[in-house]
Amino acid sequence: MIELSRQQDGSTDTTAFAKDVAKGLSQKQKSLSSRYFYDGTGSRLFQQIMELPEYYLTRCELEVLTENKQDMAEQFSNGGFFHLIDLGAGDALKTKILLKELSGQQSAFDYVPVDISGDAMQELSESLQQELPQVKVEAVVGEYFRALEWLQENKSERKVVLFLGSNIGNFEQEESINFLRSIRSYLQTGDQLLMGIDLRKDPETILKAYNDAAGVTAAFNLNLLHRINRELNADFDVSQFCHHAIYNPLEGVMRSFIVSKTDQDVRIGKADITIHFEAWEAIHTENSYKYSIPLIGELGQQCGFKIETVFYDSQKRFADVLFSVL
Repeated sequence: MIELSRQQDGSTDTTAFAKDVAKGLSQKQKSLSSRYFYDGTGSRLFQQIMELPEYYLTRCELEVLTENKQDMAEQFSNGGFFHLIDLGAGDALKTKILLKELSGQQSAFDYVPVDISGDAMQELSESLQQELPQVKVEAVVGEYFRALEWLQENKSERKVVLFLGSNIGNFEQEESINFLRSIRSYLQTGDQLLMGIDLRKDPETILKAYNDAAGVTAAFNLNLLHRINRELNADFDVSQFCHHAIYNPLEGVMRSFIVSKTDQDVRIGKADITIHFEAWEAIHTENSYKYSIPLIGELGQQCGFKIETVFYDSQKRFADVLFSVL
């Protein structure tokens, strides 16, 4: 396992966390980064979200991969040996579908899962040793671009990059362009990118996925305040905040907020700051952009990619889009 991150357990440096929280909550439009959702409790809550009846995204992508694994594996393998690089691999639940198919086809490849969590990469390496011992695995602990830089320096062979889920949707437009251009800068002609895209659909379907009836998504968002209390010595009265989600079909964006129910002050000890909240003032926590295929094609082209194949689920709610390098 290659370690390119000091934070091997996926934890965040408290000083940086405090700085980001203070900066976000001091703005006129308060915000907190969604990257801080995933402490231990947050990760467990997100696992629950993925199992909710309203949360279609994971089920749809699993269907896409299961129904199209043979075609995907053949297209990956077309140019001979390749490194399968899985950005944000986690437990690789979805990627294992492809790994089993590639192994069954006796494709020439190795698997390079990348994640900030050393624990996750250790567990994944061990599980793959049990489930697919024939697959060569070289897990990388670190940020995406540090890992891609390391790969560029140490491995000259062809690369197939996976960016599954709908993670591209969490970026604002300029951020998504910068992100994809950065990935492109580490790739060469013949390399490929398979990216998960949540497609535009009935606004009510999207809204329910981010505002479930059981309140699990609300708990997931509000857990961020519990984390700030615990790690930054803050005194948020979490009962005086609520979760709110809205979908804008014109922009194709789902936005999530934490809203203060009352006029109140919150002290954040480790940031040495007191934040005032007006009654019903909102903290923006997350965006999730939904795309059409023409829009994602335009985005790819701006960043040096062209669409090769679009793989859909049966209801065309979700797509995994295979790009080649221009």
